[in-house]
Amino acid sequence: MINDIRNTVLAVLNKNNYGYISPQDFNLYAQQAQMDLFEDYFYAYNYQINKENQRTSGTGYADLKKGYVEVIDFFSVTSPLTQNGTSNDSFFLPSLSTTGSDYYLINKIFIGGTELERIEQSKILLLNSSPLTAPSTMFPAYTTQGNIATVYPLAVALPTVNCQYIRYPNPPKWTYVDLGTSSEPVFDQTQLDYQDFELFPDDATDLTMKILQYAGVSIRESEVVQYAGATEAAETNSEK
Repeated sequence: MINDIRNTVLAVLNKNNYGYISPQDFNLYAQQAQMDLFEDYFYAYNYQINKENQRTSGTGYADLKKGYVEVIDFFSVTSPLTQNGTSNDSFFLPSLSTTGSDYYLINKIFIGGTELERIEQSKILLLNSSPLTAPSTMFPAYTTQGNIATVYPLAVALPTVNCQYIRYPNPPKWTYVDLGTSSEPVFDQTQLDYQDFELFPDDATDLTMKILQYAGVSIRESEVVQYAGATEAAETNSEK
């Protein structure tokens, strides 16, 4: 998909001699465009929930909320957390060095079949001050600080603590072979650092328009930005 999108972007820019974007710039714009659409999934999902609560959403094939759930779940990862040193109740949150991917959103942390309640740092001291409100082995909890999650009750946590989270999409990278200074770079997906977009094919148009917006700002062509923005807005309105 990434090569098709790049070809489309270049075709639009070259049609009126707006300019040329290098593979390096394209990859930067592609990464930002993918993140923009990825975050839009969550806003769209929330919008569909509000429509469902207002009894104005569809069902069956018209259930758009279900579609967004399936899309977001594509980025769902369940992985055990790594202990922080010798501490039995302190764990590193998901990262490239611990679980292999950074997290965008932690959905839940659990031990066995028991889900832990997330407690704000500002409240944990107050809750622990009373036996009636303190986390227990039956109703455990956790707090986060930086890249560390602390499980309560202290010194009771089991060694295996699992986390289900939504990871960031991998940064797209259009890889190529340079045939010389006078030749266009040639797409080469066999390179080790090649990475296609992780979004679904339905998002190809939105990705193209967002990349064109960034490219238009870069080459200072307002017409490109306006065209891409108008097309993206029309596409967004058609999905509501």
